[in-house]
Formats: sequence, structure tokens, C-alpha cells
Amino acid sequence: MPEDEECAGRLAALQEEVAQLRRAVDSHAVVDQAIGIVMACGGTRPETAWELLREVSQNTNIKLREIAEHLVRWPRCGGLPEEVRLALGAALRRREVGGGRIRVRAGLREELREAHREGPRETTSACAPR
Repeated sequence: MPEDEECAGRLAALQEEVAQLRRAVDSHAVVDQAIGIVMACGGTRPETAWELLREVSQNTNIKLREIAEHLVRWPRCGGLPEEVRLALGAALRRREVGGGRIRVRAGLREELREAHREGPRETTSACAPR
């Protein structure tokens, strides 16, 4: 029954495609949320927030989706991983120095500065990457 095998192969391929699309949609939603967080904290436009996330990802060698997940967990966990805090702070400062119109929320500015003085914070299981 070659037709049954062919149908089974098509079904498996379609199921894998659906799974990939679901992962992409979930990832996109988290990145969109992180863009909103950067916009709110940094007073940026969406395009600038996207560029900042990409820059942090490239400078830390952490996938953009993971950077986004850290930012989305930030309010619940009370902090960002040191590497992410440092990179985000540096990216925001570069934009400010470069004449960008970024207004960093005062609390964020202090938290990012503290990253230079503190060691890594302990994370709870709720804050650990998935």
C-alpha cells in the first residue's frame, strides 16, 4: 500500500510544519512583548526598540527570543541577567550619546548602572529560562 505510506509521510510533514508555525507564533508574541517593554522603559519608537533588542542579542551572543523572554520575565523576577542588563544599558547609552531621542525611565537607568557594581542575581525557578 504505497498510497498509505505516502499519506502517512504527508501527514507527518504537515504535523511538523504546524508545530514549527506554532513555535514561530509563540516566539513572535514574546518578541513583540519585549519590544513594548523596551519602548515603555526607554521611551523609544517600535523600530528603535527592535534595533536595541537585536543589538543586545548580537553583543551577548544570546538568541533574540531568549533576550525577549528575559525582558518579559523581568517584572516577575525583579531583575535581568547581568549580561543582558549590561548590554541593554550600553545599547541605550550609545543611542543617547549618538543623538537618539531615548528617554530611559529613571528606575531602569539605576538598575542598569547597578549591574556594574553587583554580581549576578539568584534566579528562582519561575525566572529561569524555559
